[in-house]
Amino acid sequence: MTQGVGDLELSVGYALKQAAAALRTAMDAGLRPLGLSVPQYACLELLGQRPGLSAAELARGAFVTRQSMHALLLGLEERGLLARAATPARGRALPTELTDTGRHILARASEIVARIERRMTDALSTAEQQRLRDDLANCADALSSSPADPSPAVPPGLAEPPS
Repeated sequence: MTQGVGDLELSVGYALKQAAAALRTAMDAGLRPLGLSVPQYACLELLGQRPGLSAAELARGAFVTRQSMHALLLGLEERGLLARAATPARGRALPTELTDTGRHILARASEIVARIERRMTDALSTAEQQRLRDDLANCADALSSSPADPSPAVPPGLAEPPS
């Protein structure tokens, strides 16, 4: 007999995924009138807080691949929301910064996202919101700081057949 996650109603991971999906859906709907996707908004927000980030740094911060970030940056640049240096100041990375139009769109997008987050956490007290942030940060730290089990147990019948 194999041990699984168990009752999905009791699974922390499943509840987290439901919350993330609901947040993403609400953000997609809220940002759509501005012509932004969630990854595009994340890119603008990162650049608003940390001007000059490279495409690789933006990809890590927005949780997308470097290839996706490249396409995303091109689209935002074509819309006049950001500017990239023609030549790198150092190394190969081209620093990226928001334009005035990009800052204006970011301000509107940030207001929309803040309203969505408030709606999501309205039922929580300030202390509960802080606790939730702390707990989620601790969960992320636990998974990113401890090495993955190099040989996870594969339940019988799920192992790939020998070739």
